[in-house]
Amino acid sequence: MTSYSIDDILFMYNMTDGGGWTVFQRRVDGSVNFYRNWTSYKEGFGDPCHEFWLGNDKLSHLTNQGDYEIRIDMVNKYGNPYYAKYDLFRVNDESDNYKLSELGAYTGTADKNKELESPGLEYHRNQAFSTYDRDNDGHDDVECAVTYHGAWWYKKCHYSNLNGDYHAVDDNPDRSKRGVSISWKFLPGYSHNIKYTEMKIRPV
Repeated sequence: MTSYSIDDILFMYNMTDGGGWTVFQRRVDGSVNFYRNWTSYKEGFGDPCHEFWLGNDKLSHLTNQGDYEIRIDMVNKYGNPYYAKYDLFRVNDESDNYKLSELGAYTGTADKNKELESPGLEYHRNQAFSTYDRDNDGHDDVECAVTYHGAWWYKKCHYSNLNGDYHAVDDNPDRSKRGVSISWKFLPGYSHNIKYTEMKIRPV
């Protein structure tokens, strides 16, 4: 498998898969803290040219203007690229806690076992968004956003956690770090060794 640098990836993914994408999340080097509160995720934060979250209000507004698809690109610490694509993606507004209300069929290379029923993001379909100060994960005993140091559509707790702590540079992260790191459960190889993510949408 070809190995790419982060600069190569940034260039290629600007026009990947035909272009026309609106990027709403990117992780590159851990320079931006993603362990933030509800208001921060609602409004957005970071630098759109580097690491950032667009904001849940904007994401909800965009995905309710029509039908949108989503593509998630990831690169592990060894430079191997993977992607997950879903042919429909919709996030409800704040009155519904930014629920991931629609998610279409999956295609891609990010699932090492194609027979699994819930690759990556699919496990989180119909889940509300959670942050450390707004627990919507449905778990009776654990606050997933706190335990896994992120903000996501957690569901007792996750198969993906792309807003977790950035630990990709660690050669041998211990189990406590693996649990809270950026992860995609069924990524080929170690699911926590992700050094680059980009989430983007476009109308279909």
